[in-house]
Amino acid sequence: MDDLFSPPGAINRSVTRAEVEALAARRLPATVSDCDLEEADLSDLDLTGWTFERCNMRHARFRSAKLEGTSWRNCRGGFADFVSADLTESTVLASDFNNAAFRNAKIGSTSFKGCKLTGADLSDTGAMETRFEETLLINAKLPSFSFRKLTLRKIDFSQADLRKCDFRMTVFEECSLRDANMANARFEGADLRGADIGGLRLMDAGLFRGATISREQAGQLLGELGLNVR
Repeated sequence: MDDLFSPPGAINRSVTRAEVEALAARRLPATVSDCDLEEADLSDLDLTGWTFERCNMRHARFRSAKLEGTSWRNCRGGFADFVSADLTESTVLASDFNNAAFRNAKIGSTSFKGCKLTGADLSDTGAMETRFEETLLINAKLPSFSFRKLTLRKIDFSQADLRKCDFRMTVFEECSLRDANMANARFEGADLRGADIGGLRLMDAGLFRGATISREQAGQLLGELGLNVR
């Protein structure tokens, strides 16, 4: 495996597209650690199987890049551009990709754990069997995303765009749906007892037809009519 490392400590090793292209030409997975990729343009490159550790990649561009089986650990990639990239079967761990663009990206069988995806745009992604755990998706765009039959643990969907999402038979554990846009989402068979559904109007309660909620959540909904549940 080829590697690009900066000296131990702070991220202070800038990496150029030419260096990345030279490694990519060898057709071998590489590790990029503690490097500065801010605003780097790595679009269209084949980086299959690469590992990125503790890198700064704010505003970096990975448009249409081949990133299957990649690993991203403790990276900071606010506003990064992954539009139309292929991230199939990748692992993203403890990384911050706030406001990143993943539109039209392939993220099937990709795992996000302990990540910050606040404001990220995941519209029109090929997302079969994508996994999220302990991840912030506040104000993220996930229209028509399928979470069917998944167990969602510590996911914050507050104010997210969840229109037409499929939550059928999904189990929520320590999650938040507060003030999310859930128009035409499906929740049949879902267990919502571990979700914060604050901000939902009673007129929208029909979204949860066939789902399980707690007495406390039912009281929260009825409270909008001035009724007390005891």
